[in-house]
Amino acid sequence: MNLINEIVMQNLIDLEKKINSELTTKINRTEIKHNQIYIETDKDHLVDVVLFLKTNNDTKFRQLIDITVTDYPEKNQRFELVYLFLSHEFNQRLILKYTIAENEIIPSITSIFPGANWMEREVFDMYGVSFKDHPDLRRILTDYGFEGHPLRKDFPLTGHTEVRYSEDQKKVISEPVKLEQNYRNFDYESPWEGTKYIKEELDNNDKKN
Repeated sequence: MNLINEIVMQNLIDLEKKINSELTTKINRTEIKHNQIYIETDKDHLVDVVLFLKTNNDTKFRQLIDITVTDYPEKNQRFELVYLFLSHEFNQRLILKYTIAENEIIPSITSIFPGANWMEREVFDMYGVSFKDHPDLRRILTDYGFEGHPLRKDFPLTGHTEVRYSEDQKKVISEPVKLEQNYRNFDYESPWEGTKYIKEELDNNDKKN
């Protein structure tokens, strides 16, 4: 490890100690990984933790880079909320995480970071996660009247509806997705070795039966 890397690592260690000492009751764990700090908290302490990270003179994480979500449909705590912060002054990055159940409402951080407005709207639109005290919580990427939340893992790949221009009605219309099956013709005569092998096995099974 060269001198620069040693300095970077020591700064991260000092920052981790500072965060743990100041937020002892409000964070669950911290970890240094990939030259940045990871913090796990819960929704009840989110606002206090974010406010500290932004305003404390030893942290100064004054830029919110993004808010995103990981979906785990099989878990009771289905969604993991992930917040990415940057401190320009100290040249450090920090990732804040917490988990919630599917229908939980979480606090907005727009009062601390006004730029979170559209980020939280995107999370609401794509995953259906609702934010308390958000000034304008409505969809931002999908159409008006869109059904469902397209980045959830249980959302169908084709969606529920399709939007197209109707020549008859001379306007854009929305209608249920229809998957035509007329052209789904499976050709077992393919030159691929795998399908040939499958065809031979099917023929042998037919002869036995």
